[in-house]
Amino acid sequence: MAEEIICGINPVKEALRGTRSIFELFVAEGAADQRIGKLSELAGEKNIPVRRRSKSDITRLTGTDHHQGVALRIESFTYADLDDILGGWKQEGGDALVVVLDGIQDPHNLGALIRSAASAGCLCVVIPKDRAAGVTATAEKVAAGAAETIPIAQVTNIAVTLEQLKSAGFWIYGANEKSSHSLYQQKLTGNIALVIGGEGEGIRPLVRKKCDVVFSIPLAGGVGSLNASVAGGIAMFEAVRQRLSKK
Repeated sequence: MAEEIICGINPVKEALRGTRSIFELFVAEGAADQRIGKLSELAGEKNIPVRRRSKSDITRLTGTDHHQGVALRIESFTYADLDDILGGWKQEGGDALVVVLDGIQDPHNLGALIRSAASAGCLCVVIPKDRAAGVTATAEKVAAGAAETIPIAQVTNIAVTLEQLKSAGFWIYGANEKSSHSLYQQKLTGNIALVIGGEGEGIRPLVRKKCDVVFSIPLAGGVGSLNASVAGGIAMFEAVRQRLSKK
């Protein structure tokens, strides 16, 4: 069974609450944070071994000194199946918001987008298998545990996936800084898929052609574009705002 090391209080807490197999919890010697104590208690309740290690040992284990004194050896992240996600949604009903990431390369941006998607109540996040960041320990750390709370599907072809979403009843909106159509002029209620492009190049031409609408986020000046995770967060929460206003 493939495994990985994740670190940080929130990622470890959500992983302990999740469904992946967990092998052992590492806690820094002398750690006085009450939150770490609660993690140790939770691990004990699940019969997960708790190992005391020096902070330097945990730094070597995780490859970072931003581990907050805790690390977890766990089964590697398991991606959800998009067909299963859509099948479950059709049975439950209700309007759905899906986030599709077209070539996000930076795991920090991926983690931030996953966190925003979970906070926005999205149905799932879709990422490509090739030429894009996957859900690594770094992405999970930035997501602060959100990767355990929202399905993440990894697909072979984003353009084909958009056609699948259209067939399921989704309207596809793509973010592009050069579009003359403002995000704030769009109707983002109902079943919506938001497509966010990769750093630098944005949405690829073939993927852009599959979008029903391409929008931009108006800027007041200073810089010519937004970070991918910031743009994605703005678009998601504009959809949330509209949905709450409709209710």
